[in-house]
Amino acid sequence: MNIEKERLRLMQKATLDEILAEPKLTDMLTVYKHDIKVSHNHGIHSILVPIDKKDDVLADFSWEMQSTDGLPSSCVYGGNRAEYLRFGNDDGYEPLLICREFFDIKPSSIEITEEFRLFHNLYHDSVNNHFIKIDESGNTTVIAIVSLNEVKIRVKELKQFLAIKEMYLSIQFDCKEYSQISLSELLLEETHNKSSSEKAVWMMGYGDIQMTENRYFSGLCGKKLVEPLLKSQSGMYGFEKKKAKKYVDFIVDTSSDGDEILFSSNASQRDYLTAVYFKKEVLDKYHQKPSRYSVEPSYLRCTNLWGMMIDNDQKDIVCAWLGDLGRDLPYEEQLHWRSYNIEPVGSMSSSFFRQQILAEFTDSESFEHIFKNMYRKFNEACINVLNEHLILPLKDEDSHYFDTIRVPSTNEQLDFDGLILGLTKVMIDSLNEKYLNSYLKSKLSENEFNEMKGSIKKLEKTLDLHGITDYENHISFLRNLQNLRSSSSAHRKGKGYEKAIDKFKIHSEKDLKTGFRDILKQSCEFLDYLMHKVSTESLNFSVE
Repeated sequence: MNIEKERLRLMQKATLDEILAEPKLTDMLTVYKHDIKVSHNHGIHSILVPIDKKDDVLADFSWEMQSTDGLPSSCVYGGNRAEYLRFGNDDGYEPLLICREFFDIKPSSIEITEEFRLFHNLYHDSVNNHFIKIDESGNTTVIAIVSLNEVKIRVKELKQFLAIKEMYLSIQFDCKEYSQISLSELLLEETHNKSSSEKAVWMMGYGDIQMTENRYFSGLCGKKLVEPLLKSQSGMYGFEKKKAKKYVDFIVDTSSDGDEILFSSNASQRDYLTAVYFKKEVLDKYHQKPSRYSVEPSYLRCTNLWGMMIDNDQKDIVCAWLGDLGRDLPYEEQLHWRSYNIEPVGSMSSSFFRQQILAEFTDSESFEHIFKNMYRKFNEACINVLNEHLILPLKDEDSHYFDTIRVPSTNEQLDFDGLILGLTKVMIDSLNEKYLNSYLKSKLSENEFNEMKGSIKKLEKTLDLHGITDYENHISFLRNLQNLRSSSSAHRKGKGYEKAIDKFKIHSEKDLKTGFRDILKQSCEFLDYLMHKVSTESLNFSVE
C-alpha cells in the first residue's frame, strides 16, 4: 500500500477543499450524502438557517439538525404548556430535505421540502427522480437530482429560494476515513483541531478505534454556510426587478446596393405588418418535438406557453409578421428564427393573406395540412356511418408518427425515410384488420378467407365484394408505399429500394421533397376516395 497516498486520504484535504469551495450558480451542489464503505463513512445533511443565527451556527462544529429531524412535533414547556412545532424545533431552523423512515415495513425515502418544489414549480420526473423547471420558452432544466444516497440541487435556484426565505443554507458534513496503517506510520498524531473561516467551522481529528481491522481513522466534522442571492435576483414577482424584453433585428429587405435592411422586432405600429421570410427548415426544430410544439395551419404553438401566427402554406419558405416575432416569441426563439432569416422571396401565400388581411376563413393549401384534416374527417365519417374505425387511431406512444407528417424541408434521406415510415404506420399498419376479417369471414369460404394475407389484400377484397370497381389505382398506391417502407427504413437499401422508389419516379424525375409531397397528395386522394365510399354507403360492411 502506498503510504503517502494513504496519508493524504486520511488528511481529507481534498474533501475539505471541495466542501469549502464557492459554487457557481450553474453547479449542482451536494446537499445530502450517505456514503458508507469499508474505507470511509461520509455524511452530508443541509438545513435552512435564519440570517440572525449565523453567529450561533458558526460558534460550534456540531450539527443543529440530523437527517431525520425537521418533522412536525410538539414540545411541553414549563407549566404544562404544549406547543406545536412545524419543524420540530423552536430555534427557527428548517429542513431542506427530510429522510423519512417507516420502521423497515416500507422503504425509506428522501424528500425535498415541498416549499422549495412549489416555489420553483418543479415537475417530478419519477422515472429518473429528477425535478425539472420549465421556462417561458418551454425549455427544461434539471434543478434537483435525487438518488438513494445523494441529493444534488442547482445552486441558482437554491440561492433564489434562500433570498426569499431570508436564510442561509448550512451544509453540515461528517466525513470519516479508515485505515489499517497506524497513525505513526502515516506521520499523523492522535489530535483534534478546530478551525473556522468567515462562513465555515470544522474540526479535524485522528484516532484509534482499536476494535476493528481498519482501526485508525480521521474525522472531519463541521458546517459551511451558503449565502442567499439578493431578493431582486430571486425571480419572484414583486421582488425581482422587471427585465426589459429583448428583441432581435430581422432582415426585411435589401437596399439598392444589395445590403441587408434590418428592422427590430420591437416594431412600431407602422412596421408591425412587415413580412419577414425564413427557410422552411426553421420549423424542423418544432416538428422534432411534437410533445412540446404543435405546427398547425398558419399557427405555431408551444403548449400553452406561447404561440405565433405563421404562413407555412408555401413550398420552401415560411413567413411571419415582424411585430408578431417580437410580441409572441421569447428572445431565445427569436434568435432561432433569426438564424433562418432570408431576404424576401416572392410573397405571402394567398390563404394567409386572406386570413390576416381580409379576415376571411380559408383552408390551408398545403398537402400536410390537407392530409391531417382529411384523416380526421374520414375517421369521423367512419364512426358516424359504420360505428367503427376503418383506419384505427394511433396509440399515444405512436401519435408522433401522425403529428410529424409533413413535406420535408430538405432532401435529406434520413427525413424522407422517417416520413415514409410514419405515413405507412398511419395509412397501412393501422388498417382495421379485425373489422375487415369479420366482414370477409361472413362472405368467403374458410379456404378463401385463409388465402387473404395482409391488410391491403383484405381491403381490396372488401371493396370488390361491395361491387366497387374503381379502387385499383389506390390499392396499387398502398402496395407501392408499403414496398418503399420495407425496402428503405425497414431493411438495408438495395435493388428492392431502387425498384420501389422508381414507382414514384423519385430520383428520375423528382427529388425527395417533391416525391414525398406527391406521395402525400396520393394519400389525400385515397382518404377522399374512401370517405366518399363510406359517406355514400357504397362501403357499408353489410353482412346481409
